[in-house]
Amino acid sequence: MTEDKAIKCLLDIVSRETFQKFEIIQQQLILWSKRFNLVAPSSLPQFWARHVLDSVQLYDLAPKSAKSWLDLGSGAGFPGIILAIMIMQRPGAKMTLIEANGKKANFLKHCAREVGAPAQVLQQRIEVVAPFTAEVITARALSSLSGLLEYSLPFSDKNTLLVLPKGKQVEAELSVAQNSWKLEHSNHSSITDNEASILCIRGFSRV
Repeated sequence: MTEDKAIKCLLDIVSRETFQKFEIIQQQLILWSKRFNLVAPSSLPQFWARHVLDSVQLYDLAPKSAKSWLDLGSGAGFPGIILAIMIMQRPGAKMTLIEANGKKANFLKHCAREVGAPAQVLQQRIEVVAPFTAEVITARALSSLSGLLEYSLPFSDKNTLLVLPKGKQVEAELSVAQNSWKLEHSNHSSITDNEASILCIRGFSRV
C-alpha cells in the first residue's frame, strides 16, 4: 500500500485530532532515529502504511468495551503507542507497554507524554513483570505464536483476547502451536499487506 492510500484510509477512519497525534509520533520517530536505531531505517518512508495503519487496523478487532490493553515487546511503539492514542476516546482505558530496551522505553514514555496517551511503560523483560490480567494483548514481530502464547499466559484469563499481526507463515505457526496449546482462533486479512493477516485468539490453555 502506498503512503498516499494509507493516509487517505486513516483520514476515513480516525478524527483529525487523532491523526495529528500520529503526526507527532512521526516527527518524534524521525528526530530520535537520528540518534538511535528505533526501527529499520527502510521503514521510515513507509511510516503511515507500515506502522500507523498496520497498527490502527487492530483496534476494531477488539471488543468496544475493552479498557485494559497490553502490548508485549513494544519496540518503538507499533502497535502499542498507536493503539494507546486510539483508546483515548474510551474513558478509563489504559495501555501498558512492556519494553526491555532502555532507549526504546524512553522513547515510548516521551511519546506518551507528547500526545497525552493513557500509557504506562514498563522497562522490564516480559518474564519478570508481575502478572496482571489484560482484556486485550497485542504484539508485533516479537516471537512465534507458541512464544507469544507463553508470554501472554500470565496476563490472561478466559476472556482475554490476543490480537496478533502475523505474516504468511501464520498457518505453519498455528500448526506448531496447536501441538502444545488448545486455542480458539479466527484469522483476518491485513489491509496493508496481502500476504499478512491478523490472528485473534481467545480461551487458550496448555494441552
